[in-house]
Amino acid sequence: MKKKIECFEDLFIWQKAVEFAKEIYLVTEKKGLKSDYGLKNQMRDSAVSISSNIAEGFERRSRKEYLNFLNIAKGSAGEIRSQLYVACEIGYLEKSEHQHLREKAKFLSGSITNHMNSISNAIA
Repeated sequence: MKKKIECFEDLFIWQKAVEFAKEIYLVTEKKGLKSDYGLKNQMRDSAVSISSNIAEGFERRSRKEYLNFLNIAKGSAGEIRSQLYVACEIGYLEKSEHQHLREKAKFLSGSITNHMNSISNAIA
């Protein structure tokens, strides 16, 4: 039996987004990225934006607004993937680390899409 979702903290996608943001914070403390304040801050902002927009959308009064914020969160997942490519190309990330984080971001993006579809189907 599925647990009833009563607050955004109950959402699997929000929980995974927070875990992902934590990983991004840890990886941006490594040599290279740590001193590249522009890229480091962009990566952190993008990662935190995912969980923040999921939470903000959940707290809105309409499904339409919720879907809009989920769409923004999905965009942030794409943004961090692009930034991960840049960090890898510059040499700040090992290829294996890049692949691991990229896959997590893709999983989050897909999970957000699935959640959006379930909300849209509930409306129809």
